[in-house]
Amino acid sequence: MAEYKLLLPSMGEGVMEATIITWLFSEGDSVKEDDSVVEIATDKVDSDVPTPVSGKIVKILKQKDEVAKVGEAIAILEIEGEGGNTASEETKTETTSAAPDTETLNAIEQPLQPAAASGQAFSGDLYLSPLVKSIAQQENISETELKSIKGSGLEGRITKEDILAYVSNRGNQPAPQAAPVQQQSAPAPKPVASSAPASTIPVAAGDEIIPMDRMRKIIAENMVKAKQIAPHVTSFIETDVTNVVKWRAKNKDMFEKREGEKLTFMPIFVKAIVKAIQDFPMINVSLNGDNIIKKKNINIGMATALPDGNLIVPVIKNADQLSLSGLAKAINDLAYRARNKKLRPEDTQGATYTISNVGSFGNLMGTPIIPQPQVAIMAIGAIVKKPAVLETKDGDVIAIRQLMFMSHSYDHRVVDGSLGGMMLKHVHDYLQNWDLNTEI
Repeated sequence: MAEYKLLLPSMGEGVMEATIITWLFSEGDSVKEDDSVVEIATDKVDSDVPTPVSGKIVKILKQKDEVAKVGEAIAILEIEGEGGNTASEETKTETTSAAPDTETLNAIEQPLQPAAASGQAFSGDLYLSPLVKSIAQQENISETELKSIKGSGLEGRITKEDILAYVSNRGNQPAPQAAPVQQQSAPAPKPVASSAPASTIPVAAGDEIIPMDRMRKIIAENMVKAKQIAPHVTSFIETDVTNVVKWRAKNKDMFEKREGEKLTFMPIFVKAIVKAIQDFPMINVSLNGDNIIKKKNINIGMATALPDGNLIVPVIKNADQLSLSGLAKAINDLAYRARNKKLRPEDTQGATYTISNVGSFGNLMGTPIIPQPQVAIMAIGAIVKKPAVLETKDGDVIAIRQLMFMSHSYDHRVVDGSLGGMMLKHVHDYLQNWDLNTEI
């Protein structure tokens, strides 16, 4: 028998660590090759870590809510055979070729220290995991309050559940007082101000307090930041997509039989947006200080609602190089993996423009927030049958048509109304004049 170290795998460019969410197996459990053994979370996406070997978990090295670095061992498995990635061999290799110096080891063993720029500072004698520290800072929980929380973790440490339970009951508890100051001959000190937030929302009997989960906190932070950074302007247009509806109805059964894939409207919308971006490449940019970065690749973010009500934006890479069939397959694949927590961190990175299909919820239009560092986003509304005026060679007539609103929100720092409006008009033209003979 041999020991195998299960390492935290690489999760894409720029992702250096992840938080352990849940172990799917316990110590002593047997696992098979490719079994998902642990759920992890980065600031981009939640995902599972599979084991590349079969064996028995003999030691879990990283517990729930702890942070692991890419390449760091998170568990030890007992496997058949000898040699391979054994604990003894890796330890020896690390000792002889990449042993950390004493200063590094001491720094690792020290309690977590706050960054100089963080809004909430904690003393060195209070150990907080990065996740707990983040929650404490976001909820403006003082060190005095933290010391009053009875931790249920190892050696009495505060876990995520402990601090979330404290937050949910915070409004019903008296604010903890600071330690009494030694009496001096000076006049009596003024009362110590409460560390609780200046204003709180009253909780009535029967109200339910639901702590935000990790992803909702990330979404909230990113949305606030996006609105603070970019001055949003939105243009609207109504488009006759009758030809699009007819074309899809004509081809969807054939496409599904041939490819085993559903043909939705989304690849058609993405194709029109890509063509419009090629017409107006200054929409496909990012702003870095006073420099505008014109992107070479066209990577389309696709806002996707998850079963738990959260939102994630997987990215169709190099969408301009894909055919309609290729777009359909890429979109279906990303949507499926997003809803089943199978996305990789790199699947949510690198978007240069985003589309949000609010019509899938029956909404006519929306004004979505521009994801940073992009400068524009388009919302597609529901397709609705309406009477419309058509111009014919014999004069104007009223007919029942398939109409749809689109909205284009853009960053007015770099995109003016003319550019934002013309780009939207080109998407409108491509869809309204869709060729019924288009091949897929």
